[in-house]
Amino acid sequence: MSMALLVDFGSTWTKVRAVDLEAARVVASAQGPSTVGSDITVGLEQALAALHATLGEVPRYRYRLGSSSAAGGLKMVTIGLVRELTAEAARQAALGAGARLVGCYAYRLTRADLREIEARQPDIVLLCGGTDGGNREIILYNAGMLAGSGLSCPVVVAGNRDVGDEVLERLPGARLCANVMPEFNVLATDPARALIREVFMSRIVQAKGIDRARGLLDDVVLPTPAAVLEGAELLAAGPGGEGGLGPLIVVDPGGATTDVHSIGEGEPAAGVVRLGLPEPHAKRTVEGDLGMRHNAASIVDSCGAEAIAADAGVPVARLHRLLASIAADVERLPADADEAALERGLARAAIRLAMRRHAGTVETVQTAHGPVQVQRGKDLGRVATLIGTGGVLVHAARPEVLLGAALAQPGDPFSLAPAAATLFIDRDYALFASGLLARADRRVAFELARNGLVPLEKAHHDKHANA
Repeated sequence: MSMALLVDFGSTWTKVRAVDLEAARVVASAQGPSTVGSDITVGLEQALAALHATLGEVPRYRYRLGSSSAAGGLKMVTIGLVRELTAEAARQAALGAGARLVGCYAYRLTRADLREIEARQPDIVLLCGGTDGGNREIILYNAGMLAGSGLSCPVVVAGNRDVGDEVLERLPGARLCANVMPEFNVLATDPARALIREVFMSRIVQAKGIDRARGLLDDVVLPTPAAVLEGAELLAAGPGGEGGLGPLIVVDPGGATTDVHSIGEGEPAAGVVRLGLPEPHAKRTVEGDLGMRHNAASIVDSCGAEAIAADAGVPVARLHRLLASIAADVERLPADADEAALERGLARAAIRLAMRRHAGTVETVQTAHGPVQVQRGKDLGRVATLIGTGGVLVHAARPEVLLGAALAQPGDPFSLAPAAATLFIDRDYALFASGLLARADRRVAFELARNGLVPLEKAHHDKHANA
């Protein structure tokens, strides 16, 4: 059979998938520890050995592609002019490129800002500011501040095109691309996203040692979150721009963050007025305080210990002891019924909060002409497909109970979360693989993503049938 090898270098595990290209299905999966701190090929070779033991042979792969979020992923700092405008556009561009934001700055950088940025050791800085033909002073000032800093990472410049040459004079070696906000309230993040990914490939992969894996792969082409987002975009649109599932949402609760991806316009309903920037068609948010392991205590702080304890069905005192155990060993798996119940409670809370932050809101505002309904953010209320991915959902006994927390909640009437979506599980963790494979064969990549989706009721029955 014609095969592809798709690899995800994660922060904890290196995950490998063997895909039958004719059937567009995952035929074998394995993982090994991510050894990015020493030699990343060691963990990859362990994962490949397990994969090939399952297959019974070492196939001749037509494609061997990888993505990476190892060593903490692609760390980025964004700098814009006005926090609500170009700084927000820069943030959207960075998240869409698969970055993990470690700082967002607006207006003139101060020396304290520079010290903070240097301490965060970003992999890339995205410098923006001003619409085309608009404000010149701030982006030039900030370019001068960066030039005098101790940073050695690449700088991508995506601001006022009129001062591009002057910025490059102050920042030799910076990479210039189209403005993320060429006109007031016009978002144009695709060129910046593409350049960030290019810089990731040319500089960051080498810096993190992932280039050592290229003897075993054809290429490492994307940050893993960007691969997932591209897989979701392909699944929504279809391989030729038609025949896809339409607007959809992907929710991924992980050990360190909970990510939400939404594909669709999210335009206001009739009679509702939009405020703020237009939302990107493909939007990604990363909630760094909602990790199931590294930030479990933060989830409890956000929701309240009593609420989490009640949802999990454990006493509050027992909850705090369990949180201490997780903090002491973030890689531990639930060892008893209470720990399993707490994991379910944490997952539901993380999913609910992440969706509340990702989705837009609507409220009634009194004006001189009477009450007006105002929308901020993206309206996801009519999205019909909600997909869960990641181990906590795939391995749950009743994943629909967990993923259902992303739906609109009766106690939150202003949220524009999905109202009545059909729930699916990405059974084979195939969305990242689909995003990688889309670079080589969009039709097969689309079928791979679609074939990996299982309606949650079916997933629930299958799990108990195999128990």
